[in-house]
Amino acid sequence: MTPTVLVLAGSRPGARDPVAEAEGVPHKVLATVDGRTLLDRVVATARAFGAAEVAVSANHPAVEAEARRVGATLLPTASGPSESVSQAFARYGAPLLVTTADHGLLDPAWLRALVEGTPAEADVSLMLARRERVEQAAPGTARTWLRLADGQWSGCNLFLMATPQADRAAAAWREVEAERKRPWRLARRLGLGTLADYALNRLTMEAAIARIGRRIGVTAALVPAPDGRAAIDVDKPEDLALVRQLAARSFPS
Repeated sequence: MTPTVLVLAGSRPGARDPVAEAEGVPHKVLATVDGRTLLDRVVATARAFGAAEVAVSANHPAVEAEARRVGATLLPTASGPSESVSQAFARYGAPLLVTTADHGLLDPAWLRALVEGTPAEADVSLMLARRERVEQAAPGTARTWLRLADGQWSGCNLFLMATPQADRAAAAWREVEAERKRPWRLARRLGLGTLADYALNRLTMEAAIARIGRRIGVTAALVPAPDGRAAIDVDKPEDLALVRQLAARSFPS
């Protein structure tokens, strides 16, 4: 079954948006790359992938208007991203592929890689990119790196909720959001064995994801990104400049 694609385009009320300020637009996903808004590019990519339906979760009037303009199904946001995902999952069920509206370089091939690379037994999967691939695609880019025994990784804002049990992962995400200012509680959820292996640099990313999945009652899998550009989203004006630069170049498929 081809997944529905959920595009997260919400924002926290009152939060400063440096990209929107720099571009003079109401919301960063309305900034343009090659003449199209970021949101338009992501929705078009999801359609090119062959999504059963493309839904946009948004809470800003200008973003809602853009979602309608590009023909996506508009969903209201909830109290946070995880709750918005849960609401969409309750509506559409599995499989649901989740991404973000600021993923300006999103490619249908990456969505296919996530779906095809997810093991049959997995309830959830997520795509991460190795640092070597990211720096090969965009030398000098500043990313947040997760350091484990098998190298350094960066998130790609690409998640697949493959089975009905995947909603447990969204519930765990809600708990992480609620406790993001209490890191000791988050660490406790990982278990002493996992923390010890991490401290001793013997925990790989694949093993970490599998262990975290077991602790929340799901089978979770890592899908390595086939292209380092998959880790590049738009959080600041420098990111948008990089996306525009890379979008203007040709890359082998």
